Amino acid sequence: MINGYDTSDKNDAMKIRKMIGIVHDNFGLYETLSAYDNLEFFGKMYEFPEKELRQNIEKYLKMLDIWEKRDAPVGSYSKGMKQKVAVVRALIHEPELLFLDEPTANLDPEASKTIRDIILELKKENRTIFLNTHNLDEVQRICDRVGVMRTKLIAMDTPSNLEAAIGKKITKFQLEEVNEKILDALRSGNPKSIASEGNEIILEMNNPEKETPSFVNAIVGAGGKIKAVIGIGASLEEVYLNLVRDK
Repeated sequence: MINGYDTSDKNDAMKIRKMIGIVHDNFGLYETLSAYDNLEFFGKMYEFPEKELRQNIEKYLKMLDIWEKRDAPVGSYSKGMKQKVAVVRALIHEPELLFLDEPTANLDPEASKTIRDIILELKKENRTIFLNTHNLDEVQRICDRVGVMRTKLIAMDTPSNLEAAIGKKITKFQLEEVNEKILDALRSGNPKSIASEGNEIILEMNNPEKETPSFVNAIVGAGGKIKAVIGIGASLEEVYLNLVRDK
């Protein structure tokens, strides 16, 4: 069932299709047609109102900086331009449910940011978005929940919960000066690990919220002057590698 419609019911099939937008791993565009004609064709396939369709085509092509080339055959486009048209095709009929497979592939940083901004705006409208990507930085910026796959689903949670459960709990202390007296004072507090580089000390703890104040006191008691205390969580890349290596 999707939003009350039965996926096995032929009468519901078109209703379901109208609700869905998809960016494939290939472009699936008609290369002899212009970008505008491609989008108009697919929009009509969704039976989207013609006036709104024209408005959306113009809006999204301008946002992605290809409006001026809307009448050129898609076959003459670069991979990045074709990717933009494929993304617009998924959006023009205002779907409630989006499936995006590597939507920023082949795009330059500016266009990638535009696509991310569009996705974030759609999130605010309470649309459901499935994002399939290897770009973990993109996942971090966009996703509310993350599923990690390796032939099957091996983990699913919010990014912050995955990082907290799997990543190391690291705290960095930036001091005016690091010496052996300070390091000895910290070692006496039994951190999981301790390392120093220049005027920085990095501690791994079991419970940073509870333990950090005592380590601050130890540094100050040993005559240290603290400039900053920075908590460092695991990145999603570290979480991913930790998960797949255990499987």
